[in-house]
Amino acid sequence: MTKTPLTLCLWYEGDAEDAANFYAQTFANSHVGAVHRAPADSPGSKAGDVMTVEFTLLGTPCLGLNGPPIFKHSEAFSFIVHTDTQDETDRLWDAITGNGGQESVCGWCKDKWGVSWQITPRVLLDATTNPDKAVAKRAFEAMMTMKKIEIAAIEAAVKG
Repeated sequence: MTKTPLTLCLWYEGDAEDAANFYAQTFANSHVGAVHRAPADSPGSKAGDVMTVEFTLLGTPCLGLNGPPIFKHSEAFSFIVHTDTQDETDRLWDAITGNGGQESVCGWCKDKWGVSWQITPRVLLDATTNPDKAVAKRAFEAMMTMKKIEIAAIEAAVKG
């Protein structure tokens, strides 16, 4: 396990390794580390089953824990991924939603394991926090009409 002061632990229903591999293939600065197997039988798993998977997601240490279907992911926790271009926004959005995930609104989507993501262009953050309240309002109102964020539409809203 890493020696950092914080590791995010995510609960999966037996497919933590699949999720970690998907994240490593999809996001920059991400990789799968150690895969730990159960040393003995336990309720819901057998000796040798994948118990935990260490992975790094966008430079952040994470642990995927395989457990029984007791706990579910919800929008109360989400990863925010800041993007710089529409191509990057599209690629990440399409990877998540195209691999069994679901679209939501305002840049939110959910992967096939139920983990929530906000694919957020920096342009949107700059626009919605603009000190000019009229600009921020127009950008916010434009965002409210979208599922995946469209940078050109946000930029048009900023211009008025």
